[in-house]
Amino acid sequence: MNDNRNEAGKHARLRRWAKAVKQDVVALYIAARDPRVPWYVKLAAAAIAAYALSPIDPIPDFIPVLGYLDELIVLPIAIALVIKLIPSPLMAEFRAEVQRRSERPISRVAAAVIIGLWIAAAAFLLWAFWPTPAP
Repeated sequence: MNDNRNEAGKHARLRRWAKAVKQDVVALYIAARDPRVPWYVKLAAAAIAAYALSPIDPIPDFIPVLGYLDELIVLPIAIALVIKLIPSPLMAEFRAEVQRRSERPISRVAAAVIIGLWIAAAAFLLWAFWPTPAP
């Protein structure tokens, strides 16, 4: 009986941690667009938010070890490092904005834009690196 409570407690803590990481990713997205954040922090925050929010996983989960390594270890560490670069009062403001936004409906337009950007990037890479016959 006590083991079940411990397991339930572990699952609840894990869910809270995952929700906090998700909220921090959105807060980093907001930070990347805020003029009070230095440009280099904006760049890092935008890159992490784009990677985390992208519907396309650059390292598929079916690849042993590496598939989950980015989501479970690398991404949370990167998020924590960028959060350290943002002044605490600003980060608190961004987190409050995330809470306010979470009460609004989800934007399907934003998802379509992100998918479009990934398709455009893939098309550009194909065009740029596709072998052309020698004249």
